[in-house]
Amino acid sequence: MFVLSGCVTVGPDYVQPETSVSTNWHTQIKGGIISEEMGHRTLAAWWTILNDQELSSLIDRAMSGNLDLKKAQARLREARARRGVAKAGLFPTLDSTGSVTSSRSSKDTGTGKTSDLYSASFDAGWELDIFGGLRRSVEAAGADLEASHEDLRDVLVSLLAEVALNYVEVRTYQTRISVAEENLKVQDETHQLSKWRYQAGLSDELAVQQARYNLESTRSQIPTLRTGLEEAMNRIAVLLGEQPGKVHEELKKPVPIPTAPLKVAVGVPADVLRRRPDVRRTERELAAQTARVGVATADLYPKLSLSGSIGPEALSLNGLFSSATKTVTGGSLITWPIFRGGAIRQNIEVQSALQEQALIQYEASVLTALEEVENTLAAYAEEQQRRQSLSVASEAARQAAELAQHKYEAGLTDFTVVLDAQRSLLSFQDQLAQSNGTVTSNLIKLYKALGGGWKSLYPDEEEK
Repeated sequence: MFVLSGCVTVGPDYVQPETSVSTNWHTQIKGGIISEEMGHRTLAAWWTILNDQELSSLIDRAMSGNLDLKKAQARLREARARRGVAKAGLFPTLDSTGSVTSSRSSKDTGTGKTSDLYSASFDAGWELDIFGGLRRSVEAAGADLEASHEDLRDVLVSLLAEVALNYVEVRTYQTRISVAEENLKVQDETHQLSKWRYQAGLSDELAVQQARYNLESTRSQIPTLRTGLEEAMNRIAVLLGEQPGKVHEELKKPVPIPTAPLKVAVGVPADVLRRRPDVRRTERELAAQTARVGVATADLYPKLSLSGSIGPEALSLNGLFSSATKTVTGGSLITWPIFRGGAIRQNIEVQSALQEQALIQYEASVLTALEEVENTLAAYAEEQQRRQSLSVASEAARQAAELAQHKYEAGLTDFTVVLDAQRSLLSFQDQLAQSNGTVTSNLIKLYKALGGGWKSLYPDEEEK
């Protein structure tokens, strides 16, 4: 007890670095974004605000079947076991051994008989952690375990966002295909009209060929859109841990793109740093590396080990357990490195340099987190304005196309006007469909940047 009471722990004690961040976001808060703190329940299950049952179903299945998530869970179990290994070093060890030794003396110097010696023993050993090297190892393993927890959460945050983004992409492609097919029908009618007018001698062949290449140009876009749709569906299947093609049947019916809510609360920068799993992970990795500096520093100091052994000896196996002959040994061993060619101090330098790198990585993760939120705030707000303009332009293009078609049928305008109007209509409607998908995708990216979703796997855990 005297020895233990005199134990010290060498190496630096970890202190979480203070991070100074702005109290407000640099990006102008607009487009339905408010600076109020978001409710924990809303952030934990952010996809439910899109009111899409199919999306919710896909996310639930991804949380149980995704292979990256299962791999992260296996890494967490590994880290937990490694912490157990590190803790075991603090306790004494007890081993049992048994042996039999046969010897035969020479006839010239002895009896020439063979004799056997049977022995069994219990061996105990204990390295006293006087300077805290083992305790620092346990500290490092504990921080590694917490980092693995955060890594699992980070994988979950990314997974949920990827499922939702690909789902929105599926619905966007389906909308764009529908837009192209609707325009294709109108352009086919126009092509037939131009052929009829040409055959009636009311126009020349130029209008026929112009209508034809406009029709085929639109038709040529559809295969590319279908390819993108196929890829997005296959990606969702893989994210769910399924083979490509498994979700095609349930997603083949087109439905509208999920719409974003009117208001989104984002909180303040400090909330994001407290919530983001990647930032929390790098902070725990810094704590683990700080402890490893202590592990390396402890190698400079002496180590005290206690050992002992007790067990019977006998000349026969039957007499081993009835023999009164017992051996008892005990002792202590002090080791102190005198000369290692500077290896110990160089290892301390190595671990200190790694600690510095971990600190820089933590600081970089803070900046990256803030950057992602700032970017997604701007993208979400600005895309809504773009969508509004595209909506107005699309409606104007539709009316212009109808007017141009009526005037052409009445022979009051050239076919080039119809051609330009139909091209513009398709372009604006396609851009509007893409913008609708981009607004929702930007909202999903915003929730990801805010660190939303990981508490869906840990609903009862409080934020640290």
